[in-house]
Amino acid sequence: MPPCSVAGQGDKCRAWCNEARFTDRSLHGLRKGLSALLAEQGVVIECLDYADFIRRHDGADTLFYLDPPYWGNEGDYGKGLSDRTGFARLAEQLRQIKGRFLLSINDVPEIRAMFAWARIDEVMTSYTIGNHSDRGPGRAEHLINGSA
Repeated sequence: MPPCSVAGQGDKCRAWCNEARFTDRSLHGLRKGLSALLAEQGVVIECLDYADFIRRHDGADTLFYLDPPYWGNEGDYGKGLSDRTGFARLAEQLRQIKGRFLLSINDVPEIRAMFAWARIDEVMTSYTIGNHSDRGPGRAEHLINGSA
């Protein structure tokens, strides 16, 4: 299996997978050590556009964990890889799946409105990577889940 299976976003996804922190070399040990264990548990990790991944793997026994770029931080993973219109498409697709999902996302009114049909739990979290100014008393984040 190639290190990144690419569909949908094509070169965009390939470029993201091949950034310095996600090279074959940096992921080799992780893939090697976890691949057998994950395969035994039925876990699938691919570098695909989320919509293609969900369509390919959706089923009654499927649980999707999604951690998209946060609202307002759409460019954090590469210019043009994500934009705000994707949140509405994601919400609509998740509304129609056969399986279940858990999505972690920051707390903004737009996200609450798009996912009003799903269960939204607010949790407090402290961010420990990225901008050091975020390391404070905590910020509200959502865990959104839904099931068929």
